[in-house]
Amino acid sequence: MLREQIDTGLKAAMKAKDSKLRVTTLRLINAAIKDRDIAARGEDRCEGATEEEILAILTKMVKQREESANAFEKGGRPELAEQERAEIEVIREFLPRQLSAGEIENAVSEVIKEYDASGLKDMGKCMGALKDRYNGSMDFGKAGKLMKENLS
Repeated sequence: MLREQIDTGLKAAMKAKDSKLRVTTLRLINAAIKDRDIAARGEDRCEGATEEEILAILTKMVKQREESANAFEKGGRPELAEQERAEIEVIREFLPRQLSAGEIENAVSEVIKEYDASGLKDMGKCMGALKDRYNGSMDFGKAGKLMKENLS
């Protein structure tokens, strides 16, 4: 389903002669998905990338661009940082709504209670539960930091 949304978005952008940035970003997304499809074939899976893998690809692409934008700003290249942020906006169109900081805190607390976690030794299973429930819609860097604070 997500794969079809991206393909449809690319076709629509090309027909509407949308910005070069949008078309290029959508092509980059498709290329990353195709790379994952090829890797899946090596793992003897005929169906290619799953929805979860596509979500992971998109999340990774956003994270990479955020890091690049920060580096460009520190390096005095605001025009390149702006381009990275514009690409992030295109990619986020295909991701689920991101949880707010408060929602992340609530989810972390809920999982800690549910698993009766008491120390850092329980962090792995708690983070695994968060990833199962909120794949693509949560910043796991922030969640991990909160989890560590709560379990320390």
